[in-house]
Amino acid sequence: MNDNPIDFKNMGWESPAPGIRYKVYVRGDQRIRLAEFSEDFSEPDWCTRGHVGYVLEGRIAIDFNGEIIDFRSGDGIFIPEGEESRHKGKVARGEKALIILFEEA
Repeated sequence: MNDNPIDFKNMGWESPAPGIRYKVYVRGDQRIRLAEFSEDFSEPDWCTRGHVGYVLEGRIAIDFNGEIIDFRSGDGIFIPEGEESRHKGKVARGEKALIILFEEA
């Protein structure tokens, strides 16, 4: 069986917190998440994890310790791990952002 294609269409959504849901595929030490963020998404603390991804649809504003950068459909995201790159994401009222994220498992 060829397990190279990832069948996100037939995977169920996981919802760990309000405003975020995702589908995840893990193979070895790599993970790919298809994540959807909505206006209800709120990070109580600054995130210091690294992220690499691509915005498929919508937009998300990411606050980098006071500097807010808008990421829109077609934009790539590269956030290095560490305190110097701490960040929080926010989605505008009525908006959603669909992002593919590439991570270590």
